[in-house]
Amino acid sequence: MPVSESSVLALSAAWACVNLLAGTIASLPLMVYRTSADGRREPARDHPLYRVLHDSPNYDQTAMDFWEGGVAALELRGNMHARVERSGDRVIALHPVSATVRREANGGLRYRFTEEGKTYDEPQERMLHVRGFGGSPLGGLSTLAYGRQIFGLSSAVNTAAATTFAQGVRPSLILTAPADKTLGEAVRVPLEKALQEKHAGAMNAGRPMLLEGGLTPHQVSFSPEDAQMLQSRAFSVEEVARLFGVPPHMIGHTEKSTSWGTGLEQQTLAFQKFTLRKRLKRIEQALEKQLLSAADRAAGVRIEFNLEGLLRGDSAGRATFYKDMTAMGAMTINEVRALENLPPVPGGDVPRMQAQNIPINMASPPALVAGGE
Repeated sequence: MPVSESSVLALSAAWACVNLLAGTIASLPLMVYRTSADGRREPARDHPLYRVLHDSPNYDQTAMDFWEGGVAALELRGNMHARVERSGDRVIALHPVSATVRREANGGLRYRFTEEGKTYDEPQERMLHVRGFGGSPLGGLSTLAYGRQIFGLSSAVNTAAATTFAQGVRPSLILTAPADKTLGEAVRVPLEKALQEKHAGAMNAGRPMLLEGGLTPHQVSFSPEDAQMLQSRAFSVEEVARLFGVPPHMIGHTEKSTSWGTGLEQQTLAFQKFTLRKRLKRIEQALEKQLLSAADRAAGVRIEFNLEGLLRGDSAGRATFYKDMTAMGAMTINEVRALENLPPVPGGDVPRMQAQNIPINMASPPALVAGGE
């Protein structure tokens, strides 16, 4: 089967995997932080990159639009490219493009792409290149290319299923005549016409049938399992999910697992740890290496996704997180209220912790038991 980006996304499993990965990563706040001399790290909202990365990379797109499309390209083609627009040393915009890269004789990289009918040939200093799995300076490995056999098999199974149900001739009722009797055309044609008129369709189900001449009815039922079609389609879903590193239950495939409980919770946590983390780290390091200046790095500027965005739809998880962080003194009440878009309260900027959490050498000696030594 021919495999292209459009044919792969026509597979529901591939669409769900790419949609899940791209949408989840794009929905996380991408923050620019600055670390002060005393080690305190705060959002650098005055930095030029903050608006570009966090709010709007270009005039036409929001940050969600830009990163969702970029991560989708990263998942399918193994590379995300964007043209960097600068004003002096400041990055003022990022424009998504699809580029080819080559190594020049002097060791530098050149990127060639077409934008609005015009062909560009830019040096690597004017491009943002996030590489997927593979680690080559020229680009990551293409999922479309290396998963061609899996995607082709899934497309072939879907095509076979559609052809079977669209063109397959599988009657649900067969009438057989006695062995010593053959129906002539004069009898067969009116009989078939009568069957179609009186018994075909759901509205005619259950109507009595009058047979004569020794005819015997036989009910025929066809199940897709007879051709192992359902098993093949289920296996292709698991193969596609495995290719993208997504637990099958997260794209609606719960055939071999319960649809609730701690098992799926652990799979979801594993998805965050082992699937999302490496993708986020790959993007963060590419942005820091290619967009931050030497002065920014010296000033302690960092670019990171805020994983707390995953708790936004989980009120119970947020409550547990805030409770633990305030109990150990790692966060103040006003810091929690700011994350929940609530106004500060008096005295809420002082870290608090439980009174019993004191150094062990400050603990009072136990009282002597009466009559003991």
